[in-house]
Amino acid sequence: MASSSLRMIDNMFKGIYNGRQCHAADVPAVLRRAWAAGVDRIIVTGGSLEESKAALEIAETDGRLFCTVGVHPTRCKEFDESGDPEGHFQALASLAKEGIEKGKVVAIGECGLDYDRLHFCPAEVQKKYFEKQFELAEVLKLPMFLHMRAAAEDFCNILAQNKNRFSTGVAHSFTGTAEDRDRLLSFDNLFIGINGCSLKTNENLEVLRGIPVDRMMIETDSPYCEIKNTHAGVHFVKSVWPSKKKEKYDHDSTVRGRNEPCCVRQVLEVVAGCKGIGDLDQLGKVLYHNTCRVFFPNDLDSAADALLDNSVPVL
Repeated sequence: MASSSLRMIDNMFKGIYNGRQCHAADVPAVLRRAWAAGVDRIIVTGGSLEESKAALEIAETDGRLFCTVGVHPTRCKEFDESGDPEGHFQALASLAKEGIEKGKVVAIGECGLDYDRLHFCPAEVQKKYFEKQFELAEVLKLPMFLHMRAAAEDFCNILAQNKNRFSTGVAHSFTGTAEDRDRLLSFDNLFIGINGCSLKTNENLEVLRGIPVDRMMIETDSPYCEIKNTHAGVHFVKSVWPSKKKEKYDHDSTVRGRNEPCCVRQVLEVVAGCKGIGDLDQLGKVLYHNTCRVFFPNDLDSAADALLDNSVPVL
């Protein structure tokens, strides 16, 4: 049993790259590869109100699909631009409640701070609406799916101020320093999510070595964050899939340069290799348990049985 994060709403899964249609939408093929690779469930991440609506609609199409509801830091201007910030927030809350009732919404997010892309949204606006979304986690009793880029001090300060408003969560796609890592680990209810973007440099790998496996999750964050041939950890990768350029699309092959949920096994392989863990299955068991603790707590008992299988656990 396994699960993976996916930005299924992204245009790349519609066959559109930089505004150009290169092939037909291929979500069914992407999902087939995921299920064949051992992925059991997928979390479709929402990054705005409209995107969260679309994520819920997609999640309803398959019993193995779930989603988040929230506003990404780079999109937080949408609250003010709506002309009714509180009404916009209440629409987000109503959507999350609807998704919970349908058994599909498993977290609030993706929300947080991104100071690498302040041209999309000023820091003060990001901070205001990051903090506001803790209200959703508190009222709805959901975990947080968090985003942090070049903003560790403010991010951790806001977490500290709101630590009693959320039960648990993950700071996904972590790319920070050892100091950033240790700040996050100081929150005993927080996990750190690792994907291809976390494994680019030797410094990244050194930071990874200091994350205890019982505080870690792995993910794809596809269609982005693939492990590239230039990444420091690529020599640990053993699993590969046939791939072709988008212009020569073949539904039996992955699209070169586009990440997919099936590729999460590569992240597991790099984490194992980097940390010197020879038993890939045992590492997978721990990571899968972490995932269930946060997003699927009602499945912890069944997950314990499933961990006896040789499957790949992912976020």
